[in-house]
Amino acid sequence: MDRNRATVRWLYGALYAGLALFLMLMHILPTDLGPDGYPGPDLLLCITLAWVLRRPQYVPTLLIAAVFLMTDFLYMRPPGLWTALIVVAVETLRSREATLREQPLMVEIVTVAVILAIIHIGYWLLLLLFAVPQARFGLLLLEMIATMVTYPMIVVLARVVFKVQKINPADFDATRAAK
Repeated sequence: MDRNRATVRWLYGALYAGLALFLMLMHILPTDLGPDGYPGPDLLLCITLAWVLRRPQYVPTLLIAAVFLMTDFLYMRPPGLWTALIVVAVETLRSREATLREQPLMVEIVTVAVILAIIHIGYWLLLLLFAVPQARFGLLLLEMIATMVTYPMIVVLARVVFKVQKINPADFDATRAAK
């Protein structure tokens, strides 16, 4: 049984990495499907947060750090800054996963929205502090709002398509007994 859990964990980790690579590829391809000048949501961040709050063991911290560091290089952002903010946010949510497990979805959405606001505004302020050229604050706000609006859809997609559901109490007791 323990080997089966480890296999499932590795498969979902590989699925997460594959989704991340697909989203990175779609982001850097010269296909402009959205309206001109408006940023879209950060789908990779939504997927990461949704999976961490449902099954934290599926997405280890090192995998998240590696994926987002790769996005920093591909998207030509300051290497490590966005990654560090994401890792801190993910670990904050991971530590609150047990309390959010029993809460309704709306509480989770508000919690994630607050985390997203802190990440985006903190990133903007750090870039401003170090005088790094960046997009206007309004574009950052549009991306943040788009990501917040997209998060509930990603949660439904994770649950329906990828079967990444919150841990129920029986599964939680079984995983704790196996350790």
